[in-house]
Amino acid sequence: MVEPINLRQFRKRKNRADKDRQAEENRKTFGVSTKYKKNAKANERLAQQKLDGTKLDKKD
Repeated sequence: MVEPINLRQFRKRKNRADKDRQAEENRKTFGVSTKYKKNAKANERLAQQKLDGTKLDKKD
């Protein structure tokens, strides 16, 4: 005998899977968040300043 299927739970699982799939597509399309971009840019600027601060001046 076949087990009965709860259609409400089936629909909820299907909707969750669809939302997860759409979220994955959006992550691929729109990339990283603005907060992450700002943080990466600030870290890059800090590293460049640190590198510039350790340069030796050549005076000929």
